[in-house]
Amino acid sequence: MTVPSAVVVNPSKVLDLGELRQTVNALLAEAGWPEPAWYETTVADPGRGQARKAVESGARVVFACGGDGTVRSCVSELAGTEVALAVLPTGTGNLLAANLGLDHDLIGGVEVALAGGMRRIDVGAVDGECFAVMAGMGFDAQMLAATKETTKARIGWPAYVFGAMRHLRDRPMRVSIRIDDQPPLRRRARTVLIANVGRLKGGLRLLRDAEPDDGAFDVAVLTPRTLGHWATLAWAVARRRRRVPRMEVFRARRIQVTSNRAQPRQLDGDVIAPGRVLRAEMRPEALWLCVPRPSSSPDLADSA
Repeated sequence: MTVPSAVVVNPSKVLDLGELRQTVNALLAEAGWPEPAWYETTVADPGRGQARKAVESGARVVFACGGDGTVRSCVSELAGTEVALAVLPTGTGNLLAANLGLDHDLIGGVEVALAGGMRRIDVGAVDGECFAVMAGMGFDAQMLAATKETTKARIGWPAYVFGAMRHLRDRPMRVSIRIDDQPPLRRRARTVLIANVGRLKGGLRLLRDAEPDDGAFDVAVLTPRTLGHWATLAWAVARRRRRVPRMEVFRARRIQVTSNRAQPRQLDGDVIAPGRVLRAEMRPEALWLCVPRPSSSPDLADSA
């Protein structure tokens, strides 16, 4: 079947762009697909404009080739369209790729699209931008901001551990959490995560019941105050325990987190401007995503 496609690529995340183009073009040609259009991102436009051009040119599949920022920009532009997103991971974060079981597997990303497995998933919307994995305020965004690009390039995702260590002793934030139309909850939290799926880097599933197409967020409120609290929380996650100490989980279609002071914030591992408020709204089944197999499993990587 002939499928017009396009590649939105962040050239700063690719060692040899010419070799990448040759590889992707050859794989698609072998499957009978026409040569894709190629669009390079820029500092001023990390992918939305390029994805828009791809849609306007008639692409039915858009390959996002880069890190979390490139993928998220494509998610924001493709949400609400009939054009499918395929992920070609080249950065060090790649939260969506991790949830597809495709960490740094460019050829695997192309093969997933060629296999034709697609699934309509939910996305979250924050201030006109979309996310497919999770948004967060507090410690998680601090960790991302504190992790150096050079360290990530050298050792990969474990670099985030060093970023995390710098902020384990930071004071908690006082937050008001409004879930849908319920009265607000008040907590002293280290981080609040608004998740569409639950897998973190390293294969860890923080939220075991999160499903990508159930029309609701799983909201995790983490409240560790000491290094011991952090240790027991991390151990429970690593051991895949259903109950995680110092973590509350709620369900929501709309959520607003308001802090007593400006906090770091992130969408799908991509740091955005700090703010006192993180407001997210669910957009059910808004995005076609190329997946290893269009099963109904809550874990998108089950069949990878």
